[in-house]
Amino acid sequence: MGVMMQIGEVAERTGLSHRTMRHYEEVGLVRPSGRSEGGFRLYTEDDVERLLLIRRMKPLDYSIESMKELLSTVDTLRRSPGDVAARAELDRFLSETLERRAKLARQLEMADEFSALLRSL
Repeated sequence: MGVMMQIGEVAERTGLSHRTMRHYEEVGLVRPSGRSEGGFRLYTEDDVERLLLIRRMKPLDYSIESMKELLSTVDTLRRSPGDVAARAELDRFLSETLERRAKLARQLEMADEFSALLRSL
C-alpha cells in the first residue's frame, strides 16, 4: 500500500485543515486508506492526490455532487484508460472548467479596474 501518512502531514502537504479533510470524508469525497492502531486516519499518496484534486476544484465553485462525479470519472479512467464514456465525461468537465476559469479571469479584470478607479480618487 506504500507509505501511510497521518492527517497532520497530509494537511501540511495539501494546505487543507483537519476539519476540511474530515468534512470531505463525511460527504464521501475521500476516505483514508487506513487507520493506525490508535484509530488515527492514515492516508496514502493516492489519497493526497485525490485531496489536491478536490482542493483545485473548490475555487471553481464545483458542488460536492459535481466533485463526486469527477472523482468517479477519474477513478474509472485510472482502472480503464480506454473507457469511452468516462473519457467523454472528462472532456465535459474540462470544457466546464475552462468556462469557469474564463469567468474568474473576467471577474479579476473587473476587480483590477475597480481597484485602479479607487486609487485614482
